[in-house]
Formats: sequence, C-alpha cells, structure tokens
Amino acid sequence: MPASGPAFASLTADDHVTGEAVALDLPPASLGSRIGSGLIDAVVTVVLLVVVFLTFGIAALRSDGALAHVALVGTLVTVFLVVPTTVETLTRGRSLGKLACGLRTVRDDAGPISFQHAFVRALIGFVEIYAFSGAPAFFCAMLSARGQRFGDHAAGTYVVRERVRLRLAAPALLPAHLAGWARGADMASLPTGLALAVRQYLGRAASLDPATRHDLGSRLAAEVGAYVAPPPPAGTAPQDFLAAVIASRRERDSARLAREDAMRTRLVGGR
Repeated sequence: MPASGPAFASLTADDHVTGEAVALDLPPASLGSRIGSGLIDAVVTVVLLVVVFLTFGIAALRSDGALAHVALVGTLVTVFLVVPTTVETLTRGRSLGKLACGLRTVRDDAGPISFQHAFVRALIGFVEIYAFSGAPAFFCAMLSARGQRFGDHAAGTYVVRERVRLRLAAPALLPAHLAGWARGADMASLPTGLALAVRQYLGRAASLDPATRHDLGSRLAAEVGAYVAPPPPAGTAPQDFLAAVIASRRERDSARLAREDAMRTRLVGGR
C-alpha cells in the first residue's frame, strides 16, 4: 500500500542482506545508545557473576582448594565468554542491553553474525570492557566512523539501530499522455530486483544530471520493455515510460487485490 511521510520500522534478521546484495544502508548505533546498552549488559553480567560464583563456590567449599580455583575459573569463563557468545549467536546479534535499546550486531557487510563473530567479540570484550573498565572500548568507538570497539574490528562487525525512521517516497504517477496506452498494454509482473531498481531510479531521477538520468533510464527501459507489449508511443521519454509501467502495475495489483478481497467476503458471508 503506498504511503508517504515518516514511519518507524523494525528490522528483522531477514532484512539484513548479505554482501552479495546489500539492500539496506544500516545506520550505525550512536555512541550514547551503545553506552546505554553496555551498561545494561554490565549490570546483568555482574548479577549473573554473583549467582554463578555462589553456586560454584558453595559446591567447592566441600572440597579442596584446587577445586575452588577451578570453580573460580569456570565461573569467569561461563559468565564472560560462554553466556554472551551463546546469547548473541542464538539471537543473531542481540544481547539484553541491545534488545532494550533497539540495537543489533551485524557483520561489516550487514549480514547476521555467526558463532565465530560472537566469540571474538566476547573474548576481546572481556579485556577492553571489564578488565580495563571500558576505557579502551569507549575511545575506540568514539574514534570509529561506525562506533566500532576493538572487538568489532577484530570480529568484522558493527552495531546498528534496528528501529530506524523511514521516509517513504511518494509513488510514481501515471503520465497523462500515456494513460490511454497504459490501459490497453499487456504488462507482466516485473522481477522484484528490476521493479526495485525502477522505483529507486524514479525516486532519484530529479537529483541526477540529465545525461546520467537518460542513460540509466534507457537501460532500465530496455529491460522493462521485455515485459510490456505493445511498446510505448515513439518518442516517449524513458522516465515517463518507466513511471507509466510502475503506476499501471500498481493500479492493476490494487484492483486485483480488491477483487480477491470482495470474493473472500462473498464466500465467507455465504456460509
């Protein structure tokens, strides 16, 4: 459904497209939001540390000092390495702090992180966040264009905002001089990638220089022409042709959906 104006959208794991076809320029998280999520994670970690230490400690009190030392090491490994790695792997880049602040860790190419990425971030995070009170992580993120700490640089990741403000462009309008041709033309559905490219072109056409606009429009029009018959009137500008196809397809799809909805209503009402 066409819409315009600001809107909020939440990006899911499926929205993060890999480097072969990056669909979104994901906005990096601000330093403030990263500090906020980090503080939440730190509080949760301290609480978990106390709980696990008491659990292991009580069990170790009944044995010798060697087992108590093993219990201490096991507590540190579990709390600072195993738990954060497991959580970020299973949630595809979220910790409790990131979930609360609407953040997610992704790869440098915007794809979802794996166990290896989460493990490297947790391993280096123990040193830069907990061993040195977060100072290295803070200054590294402050100097990085995408707010990356040392763990992010080593793992090849960065943190993005999941909830971003979107401003949807107005839908393309059907040029009046092509209305008659569009009503009688046979237009097949365009492949998703081609339709997206045409919409992006129409949305940016006004900001392109004339030569680039005509060259890019001509190439797209040649591809779209394979799905349209008969071709538009001679002398039609590529931009007008593309706008006519997109607008006509939108109108036809809307009409088809309305017919299907009316059919469902009649069938349900007839029971």
